[in-house]
Amino acid sequence: MARTPSSQKSTKTKGTAKTKGAANIVARRRSRSLPRLETPAFLSSAATGEIASALTTLLADSFALYLKTKNFHWHVSGPHFRDYHLMFDEQAAEIFAMTDPLAERARKIGGTTLRSVGHIGRLQRLPDNDADYVEPADMLAELLDDNTRLAAFMRQTHDLCDDHDDVATESLLEEFIDQTEKRIWFLFEASRGMQSSGR
Repeated sequence: MARTPSSQKSTKTKGTAKTKGAANIVARRRSRSLPRLETPAFLSSAATGEIASALTTLLADSFALYLKTKNFHWHVSGPHFRDYHLMFDEQAAEIFAMTDPLAERARKIGGTTLRSVGHIGRLQRLPDNDADYVEPADMLAELLDDNTRLAAFMRQTHDLCDDHDDVATESLLEEFIDQTEKRIWFLFEASRGMQSSGR
């Protein structure tokens, strides 16, 4: 049965009222004061800000490296496919395992951390690789370079933590530096004598 013009108008009015109601709820939520994300911490506010910011940037780099390593895991080809496919997967899992401790440490000391993929993109220092095809030798070389840079970024953050006597964050970073150095070793050894053909 066809609707009369009056019933169509009524339905449209109800829909508009629902939209306005939702907009009003959002506006009310935005206008009210929100609680602060406070965490008891022994660090000064300046130290908290600096260290949490450094950890969040490391976290962005870790997510960028994780996704690149998975990208190469999914797209590697050639005679060493199985070896590289498995190694990239193991390394990606290790990198991903660092992300939650880094984020939680930033929160634990009283700071905040990443909130979105866009936030990662704004902070990451390690470049993405969106190429349609990457030679296996170039994958190894790129991951070797990225992990080397990540280790250097971690050492810089470690030095910052040392300046503020944040021994717990230093300890966490020492473990992650060791893991990163192991990835660097494996990538270096796997790439010895390789040509761009991947052999």
